[in-house]
Amino acid sequence: MADEVSVLVEGGKASGGPPLGPALGPLGVNVGQVVAAINKQTAQFQGMRVPVIVKVNPQTREFTLTVGRPPVAALLLKEAGKEKGSGKAKTEVAGDVTLAAVKKIAEAKGDDLFGRTIEEKMNQVIGTCVSLGLTVEGKDPRTVLRERLGTTAKAAL
Repeated sequence: MADEVSVLVEGGKASGGPPLGPALGPLGVNVGQVVAAINKQTAQFQGMRVPVIVKVNPQTREFTLTVGRPPVAALLLKEAGKEKGSGKAKTEVAGDVTLAAVKKIAEAKGDDLFGRTIEEKMNQVIGTCVSLGLTVEGKDPRTVLRERLGTTAKAAL
């Protein structure tokens, strides 16, 4: 049975300090090797927090990494070039993203999102724009959702 450590690290910037070092040290694995492997696999997520699971075989001290994908909110903020969303999402606009960026995020997240089609997954990403205070191509995301969903969903929004 493998020992497992789950952590959230900044892409490409994991270190041997807390929370990783103290969790891995007692497992007898080379922390430097684990950190190097994590940084290599998370480099494309620079500036975003990424979930990582390290599984260590207690007999051989070998490890395997499972790198998750950053949350939709983090990907949207990166596309908008912002550090954080609006504190007052209903009244303050924090930034803007394109529909192409929404589609790219929906495709990147894949099965992490609910929905059977890419269109349904894009709608979920647009919904996250609402809570972050981001507009989609200059429009309120709720308006974009209404336009995408058609008249049947207007009453629901």
